[in-house]
Amino acid sequence: MIKVGTIEITRIEEMMLAEPLASFVGIGPDELAAQRDWHGAEFFNEAEQSFVTSVHVWLVKTPTLTILVDTGGGNAKDRPMSPRFHMRDVPFLDELAKSGVRREDVNLILLTHLHVDHVGWNTMMVDGKWVPTFPNATYVMSAKEVEARDPKQGGAARPPGAQAPFIDSVQPIIDAGLARLVEGNETIAEGIDLMPIPGHAPGQMAIRIRSGGKEALFIADAMHQPIQVRYPHVNSKYCEDQELARKTRAELLAYAADHDALILPGHFGKPHGGHVVRDPKGGYHFVPLSGAV
Repeated sequence: MIKVGTIEITRIEEMMLAEPLASFVGIGPDELAAQRDWHGAEFFNEAEQSFVTSVHVWLVKTPTLTILVDTGGGNAKDRPMSPRFHMRDVPFLDELAKSGVRREDVNLILLTHLHVDHVGWNTMMVDGKWVPTFPNATYVMSAKEVEARDPKQGGAARPPGAQAPFIDSVQPIIDAGLARLVEGNETIAEGIDLMPIPGHAPGQMAIRIRSGGKEALFIADAMHQPIQVRYPHVNSKYCEDQELARKTRAELLAYAADHDALILPGHFGKPHGGHVVRDPKGGYHFVPLSGAV
């Protein structure tokens, strides 16, 4: 568990994946070799030439709220365009329960963006119907992102397989009246606010936590792997706007370094988060958390 002042943060793992080196744009043997002094087996599998990738949900507990940041890939979801998330059957809710949280206990879901691996547990199948998994929660999501994904709006030109995450994991939340659409710069609760970090997705938002003079940033997929701290020009192929993703990453790294903010991304391998420090010669280094979370 991570403590940020009076706020407690716990990582709930859904699954571990191997992301091929080829999924990243602008990285090669030289960049990998220069980082081998710190990116060991917890970050990169040399034999498979793949990055260790975690799909997880962040559980945030304040004195008054129980919050989830994103909801992973979900179970029983038809994902023909994303085989890794197709018809999964993982004990995510059991893992959440081990942390002392039932579905009914969650007050707030903060969705950084609406990609397939961040919205899946929004809903679950009950009697042949997708219903909200967390019935007592408000689901906060970007209005811009909803417009871009909704098949009746910006998502109309997307193939049916690409529309599925919105149809089965977002639309039921809207229909149930549990969605709160935001611009991406609002204060959500005491010590919790939103920061726009577009590029990987059009409405992607960071969640900023501040308490007791400390700060943490849930940065979603602004960075997929720690090597992007040293090489911020490196993009995942999943970034929808490649140039904007690079610009946002550069701004985010500067902010994290200047504010000593703990970064908690959506997919880093063990220990899943850390700090950004400036290199006197230019650029940044990633300092992983001490101990796994």
